[in-house]
Amino acid sequence: MTSCRLRRILCPVDASEPSAEAARQAIAFARWSGAHITALHVDALINLANPELLSRVVEQQREWMRLQFRAALDARINVDLVTRTGAPAQEIIAHAAELPADLIVIGTHGLGGFRHLVLGSVAEKVLRCAPCPVLTVPPRSVATARLPFEHVLCAIDFSDCSLAALEFAMTTALGSGASLTLAHVLEWPWEEPPPPNFDELPKAEATALRVYRQRREQDALARLHALAPEGLHDRCHVRVSHGRSYVEILRLAGEERADLIVLGVHGRNPVNLALFGSTTNQIVRRATCPVLTLRR
Repeated sequence: MTSCRLRRILCPVDASEPSAEAARQAIAFARWSGAHITALHVDALINLANPELLSRVVEQQREWMRLQFRAALDARINVDLVTRTGAPAQEIIAHAAELPADLIVIGTHGLGGFRHLVLGSVAEKVLRCAPCPVLTVPPRSVATARLPFEHVLCAIDFSDCSLAALEFAMTTALGSGASLTLAHVLEWPWEEPPPPNFDELPKAEATALRVYRQRREQDALARLHALAPEGLHDRCHVRVSHGRSYVEILRLAGEERADLIVLGVHGRNPVNLALFGSTTNQIVRRATCPVLTLRR
């Protein structure tokens, strides 16, 4: 996506409560962005030889989707209801490319890993292979986010993909009226927290380590402040912490009562795909607010 302007949102749905929560989030994004929503139901099981019965089943699916997106229709948001049969992940990814979609919004079954996403392994494939950003949405039973958003947290590691994520986060905060936190985590070869016990180190080494940590933190803070958008200066904050990235991002999201976490994800080459299960996987697994992942 060359711009973070949203024109078309793809929301894969099924007859589950997490799917209904994803629909609510898709509608919220459409309200402030003016985007067109495509609701997509993919049925891998329909194989009916009777055309009349098949037509009736498809119409039942469409009626369920109309109920899910009634709020959007009432608000005169453009909504297309699409039903397909086939392999769900392939159909979702293919349809996202055909539209083309600027955002995919998909519900999860909450904590516990990709096997609990609403489409199971399908959602993991969508997250890995989608041609656009993906918003994963936990069910209302575990969700802590509010609509409209009040606070957006964007994780920044100063890579190109995290800067692209920042652009999306800024647009979302501006469009929804939310405040924005830019967060950077300093990881060390040892496990933190707690920080090292400087009293157990030789004096010269302890002094050097203290100075180095302070320098890294001050440099990160300066770079974050430089990234703060002009239009959000009065409601943009920066945070630097030490520890494992996913642990600290989730902790900061909880402290800030974030309604949305935005992450930049490195590309789709084999090495990056093998590493996909680390920070991004853990945050998507454990977050109690929606998580938007964006590749560049």
